[in-house]
Amino acid sequence: MPIVKRGTTAGTSLLELVVVVAVATIMTGMAVPVTVNAMRSYRLTAAVSAATGAIQSTRYAAIMHGYPYQITFTPATDSYQIYDEPGGQSTYSAVGTPIPISRPGDVTISQSVTYQFSPGGTVTPSNMSFSITNDFGGSSTITVSGVGNVSVSTP
Repeated sequence: MPIVKRGTTAGTSLLELVVVVAVATIMTGMAVPVTVNAMRSYRLTAAVSAATGAIQSTRYAAIMHGYPYQITFTPATDSYQIYDEPGGQSTYSAVGTPIPISRPGDVTISQSVTYQFSPGGTVTPSNMSFSITNDFGGSSTITVSGVGNVSVSTP
């Protein structure tokens, strides 16, 4: 009996297509929560970095210009404002406008904090801390020492 060859087909079957779509759906379902959690963590890290950078920049400005500066973190707007007191003035003046540390709703500041930097680089009040948190359990605490060292701790 002779062997009969069947013609080969060039397409895919409906079953193969359904399997591929099912695998892709499962992989997407697993990747989305991981990506969302990573974005929340990155936003918290970025806000903490923005706050610590602003503190250090304000201290450097006081040293460089030779007169007092202060920075105030406001929880109501989750922003900070920099003030200076140039020579001859008796009160602080705002430098620019308040700057948000993140997009609205991404993070919150735990309490209102004002750091005053002298031209020598020292800070009052010293060792005062505040926290930046997100709604999903992430938190970092920022502490500024009396000589202007900024440290960040996470629980």
